[in-house]
Amino acid sequence: MIDLNIKANLDNILSRIKAAAEKSGRNAEDVKLIAVTKTVDVDRIKSAYEYGILDMGENRVQELLEKHDKLDRSCRWHLIGHLQTNKVKYIIDKVDMIHSVDSIQLAKEIDARAARLGRKMNILLQVNVSGEESKFGIDTREVDEFVKIISEFGNISLRGMMTIAPYADNAEAVRDVFKKLYDKYIDIKQKKLDNVTMDYLSMGMSNDFEVAIEEGANIVRIGTDIFGKRDYANV
Repeated sequence: MIDLNIKANLDNILSRIKAAAEKSGRNAEDVKLIAVTKTVDVDRIKSAYEYGILDMGENRVQELLEKHDKLDRSCRWHLIGHLQTNKVKYIIDKVDMIHSVDSIQLAKEIDARAARLGRKMNILLQVNVSGEESKFGIDTREVDEFVKIISEFGNISLRGMMTIAPYADNAEAVRDVFKKLYDKYIDIKQKKLDNVTMDYLSMGMSNDFEVAIEEGANIVRIGTDIFGKRDYANV
């Protein structure tokens, strides 16, 4: 049975996604909603799934492993948090996409592990647009060279880019962060590199997803506005 609070939250979020998409000249169907399940118990995740949300995002490898087999197999898991190279082996066969690739070393490990399984792993390049030391991701000035190297891996498919904007009470304060990554995303997309499709631009969380959509995001990662506040800020 669906948790009525979660249903109401999702109704509200999807309405806001629709409005933001239309404001930017797109359809709501162009924007993928990923429910961020960090610290959320399985029963509450199931409410989101039963509502129709099939994409779940986990920050932590251990939590993903604990929850993966407890949900329907049609659920698509995304690893959205920082990933250490020594933990790739645990999730390589369990996720649809890794959003947080931020080093060549990590990309090499994903490529090697995917090759052993005979699969091609979808990844996003995490870019630290704001330059905050507390955030993971490569510098925007490194993107071109990084993409060129990644394009040569045979078992990785670079599908786009991801960023986490600085937390701000007013989302307008981080609009420029999203705009900068969108510009870089379009620049890479127009180069039409082999093995690089640039289908996805993952930007925006609970406090800023509408501005992110207005600036071109087609994936938003939302936790707090779906499941309520937890013991950390701005999931």
